[in-house]
Amino acid sequence: MTEIEEGDLTFSFPDRCEASKYDEWSFYRNQFQSVAGGSKAVDMLCIDGDAVWLIEVKDYRQNPRTKLIDLYDEVARKIRDTLSGLAAASANADCDDERTLVRRALAKRRWRVALHLEQPDVRSRLRPQPLDVANVVSKLRSKTLKAVDAHPVVLNLRARRPGISWTVQ
Repeated sequence: MTEIEEGDLTFSFPDRCEASKYDEWSFYRNQFQSVAGGSKAVDMLCIDGDAVWLIEVKDYRQNPRTKLIDLYDEVARKIRDTLSGLAAASANADCDDERTLVRRALAKRRWRVALHLEQPDVRSRLRPQPLDVANVVSKLRSKTLKAVDAHPVVLNLRARRPGISWTVQ
């Protein structure tokens, strides 16, 4: 089992999965992050069977979202930049483990997108309007990620979904 920590969350991937914290890869940090004025990255990459999952994590339980860009546009940019970074890493990564993993990922048939989104349970005056998950899913599906994954998923600690092999605590 592979465990990856992202903030206060721990993602546990079964042995059949190959999971890695992509935004900490040497290739991304040292070679690709500054490409074209700066590129973004998803938090994790997971190969599970014939699918490659690009996983972005947003946890707003302690601190509210302050970015001006819409969440779905931010996620779409990270997906786009990550796919570009993976293509470049397959040829140019210095780390053998990263190059091997990315080549296995690029050989897979399906690309999937998962946004793990945690929001405060209780609304307050400081955080009166949590993000509307249905709207985020709709925007991701219709506008921004259709060419990569027509059925991206938005998950949280309380929502288990069929077909998701990892757990989060």
